Amino acid sequence: MTTPQGGIFALGTASHAYLEFDAVAGEPATNLVEAVASLREPRTTMGGVNLVAGFRPELWRTVMPEDAPANLIGFNADLIGSGGYVMPATQHDAMMWISGSAYDVVFDIAREVIAVLKTLATVAEESSSWPYRHDRDLTGFIDGTENPTLIDAPAIALIPEGSPGAGGSILLVQKWSHDVTSWESLPVARQQQVIGRTKDESAELEDKAPESHVARTDQDRFGKIFRRNMPYGTVTDHGTMFVGFSADQERLRTMLESMAGVTEGVRDALTIYTKPLTGAYYFIPSTDMLRVVSGSSQQLS
Repeated sequence: MTTPQGGIFALGTASHAYLEFDAVAGEPATNLVEAVASLREPRTTMGGVNLVAGFRPELWRTVMPEDAPANLIGFNADLIGSGGYVMPATQHDAMMWISGSAYDVVFDIAREVIAVLKTLATVAEESSSWPYRHDRDLTGFIDGTENPTLIDAPAIALIPEGSPGAGGSILLVQKWSHDVTSWESLPVARQQQVIGRTKDESAELEDKAPESHVARTDQDRFGKIFRRNMPYGTVTDHGTMFVGFSADQERLRTMLESMAGVTEGVRDALTIYTKPLTGAYYFIPSTDMLRVVSGSSQQLS
């Protein structure tokens, strides 16, 4: 049985860094994939970190075609929704998600990762995240109410045995900026209508509107995903890092199309107050395939 990258399911980590890389022009794809695949977490029981490595689907397919899920593609074109609404495509070649118990260790490991890859790739996007009031996002609402338990999550997030990419996962990552002034000027009752849940208890509204966030992202309709969303940013410029894992890209794609109002013309009301700044899909290979690709490992300190 193939083993997934453990950081996907490492709940409870307090600090996160997301690094997205573009390959240096002229460097063979194999070199970058091998270098990223060779990175290993420090061997420590105190102040440890988790590394999750991902690749642009087309890049992974070039290097490991037998382990590439069929029809998986990058976020290669802007998603255009109702009324010209745009979710931008900012696809890059590789991603490292680093999480840990404290930001100092995450910071140090992120710097080491960048140093190891400096001749092969440049940093295209960098974001840092941290938990807010235990499990809330910066709208003040609980995030991930319908997330599966860790018992159920692997069946939802991981590609099943016998399929290309077994033990791997498909990651959608988007950086959403919040219009804090507009959002916080709304009465709580209106905020609840936009989300489709109560703010304190996170109970789904029985009379939620079709444009509510809950209605536009209904997992009973589109399929379950495993979310690892976190707040990001500063006091004056912040928002949500959407980090969603699935065994099937179609679930993620149709959810975004629903939010943008592509098929029904009904746009997610939350997108009035949050703006997507980035959008990329990455294939997260199993640890078994990372070992096959790397041949050896680069132990981080």
